[in-house]
Amino acid sequence: MNQIWKGLIAASLLINLTTSNSAENTTEKASEVKSSKDVPTTPKIAEIDHTTSIKISADEQKFVDNMVEKYQLDAQKMTQWIAMAETKQSIIDAMNRPAEGVLSWTKYSKIFLTERRLKEGLEFWKTYQEELTRAEQTYGVPAEMIVSIIGVETSYGRIKGSYRVLDALYTLGFHYPKRGKFFKSELGHFFRLSEQHNWQPETRIGSYAGAMGYGQFMPSSYISYAVDFDDDGTTDLINNPVDAIGSVAHYFKRHGWKKDQEVVIRARITNWKASKLAGRSTKTKYTVAGLKQKGVVTSANIAVDTKVSLMSFDHETKNEYWMGLQNFYVISRYNRSHMYSMAVHQLSQQLKKAYKPVIKKSETKASAE
Repeated sequence: MNQIWKGLIAASLLINLTTSNSAENTTEKASEVKSSKDVPTTPKIAEIDHTTSIKISADEQKFVDNMVEKYQLDAQKMTQWIAMAETKQSIIDAMNRPAEGVLSWTKYSKIFLTERRLKEGLEFWKTYQEELTRAEQTYGVPAEMIVSIIGVETSYGRIKGSYRVLDALYTLGFHYPKRGKFFKSELGHFFRLSEQHNWQPETRIGSYAGAMGYGQFMPSSYISYAVDFDDDGTTDLINNPVDAIGSVAHYFKRHGWKKDQEVVIRARITNWKASKLAGRSTKTKYTVAGLKQKGVVTSANIAVDTKVSLMSFDHETKNEYWMGLQNFYVISRYNRSHMYSMAVHQLSQQLKKAYKPVIKKSETKASAE
């Protein structure tokens, strides 16, 4: 019934086609190909006929009332934005089949640890060398980690998503019960951002989960961790890679990144019972000494009271075991998958090994003198 109302509403909207920002015209990810089950996409709307009485469901009205009370947002605007939102079955399908849940580590790692991603990462690093160095000095997060996150998330801004953020958050908030509460909250934060930045929310493009920009920040993270790293008076994580660099570093710092500390170390299992301790969790619930008593050892030079996780990575023919430290756990605050965190870490190490700093002519001349 709600979809019928939205169809009637769409007929009364004044169509004003707008040109999307060039940064939003990105290559569509293979995982985000639209399903034939999707509701047909309506034109982007910039203006609304305010004389039309807009009907939304009781659940949607409750959400609007809550946002008005909690954040003092404009009820009429939110009602109009919700009327523009479309339920997308392909978004629900994508949520139900994340790559982390169906692929082995061998296949998963091949998605991210590629020659192209490494090459583009080195170019990105060279282009923003000064900004990355400043971010590392400011937040204590190494440049290679910042570059790796942006590379894994969006291939350095080349692939930022193909869904309207409005549709993604609306679909998952109101039509994906097992995580509806979280995504309704994110929709509320998205509306906050839209008011603060004077966005037309129906024009924002992101992932099927509603993440945006170079670093794929969810709206709540955008509000909490975004920084104006180039001091231009605007915090822009969608089109400004410098703000994205500072914001990723700030996110890691706020989540407990430890400067100059290890991320993950290899482990060896000495008995079959010990292998049962390994899993997917990145929580540091063991100590090195405690694991050793149970048959898990490491050749790394590390304090025996260090808190670690114990993870297993499926190589199809055998398992590989690793101990994750605090910094590995911090990576997993970006994405809770242990395979995602390992891909980010290993790409960062490839970048670090291959990177050669750009020496400016002025610096060469100064050193010669």
